[in-house]
Amino acid sequence: MPVEEYQMETTMEKRDHSVSVGEAHLYGMLTPLPFIALLVALFVSVWGWEHLVRESFVALSNGAASIMALLVGVVAHELLHGLAWGYFGRKPLCALKFGFQWKTLTPYAHCKEPLPLDAYRLGSAAPGVVLGFVPAIISVFTGDAGSLLFGLLFTLAAGGDFLVLWLLRAVPAGSLVEDHPTRAGCFVLESKPVALGV
Repeated sequence: MPVEEYQMETTMEKRDHSVSVGEAHLYGMLTPLPFIALLVALFVSVWGWEHLVRESFVALSNGAASIMALLVGVVAHELLHGLAWGYFGRKPLCALKFGFQWKTLTPYAHCKEPLPLDAYRLGSAAPGVVLGFVPAIISVFTGDAGSLLFGLLFTLAAGGDFLVLWLLRAVPAGSLVEDHPTRAGCFVLESKPVALGV
């Protein structure tokens, strides 16, 4: 009776680590609250509540400047995602896609090629750090409530990104991931051995 021989090959399987854009907005608003509370507490401990209220009113009284800062921040948020993924993942600009999802009124950045997990995490965290934490921390030293408000707003805006980082907390280092084209998050790529009869 002949002995059947097998040759092993590998195939890629995808594990979904994503949430809908709506879920990212909803649950993502809760994720950054501890950071926001800490940043406000730091500012108030140095400058006091009265200074915060007075200077916030001054900053917000210039409506045109506030709207412009908001629009620039929204665009910069997505650019930071894409450029960080490109830089840390060593991807060309043609691998990045930027656009606007009209269904959810959400701008987006998308990397069309798989990325190392560390590069994906850095790209996901970049807007929250650069537009959120950094201006808010600078405001603690300068007393500029406008910078604090900008930082708090974009820390809140990065809530969905922080949620995605939480979803990836147990993924092994060195994994390869693929940015989800329509949802917040990614696929984790896993190679699986497949036996082929010879």
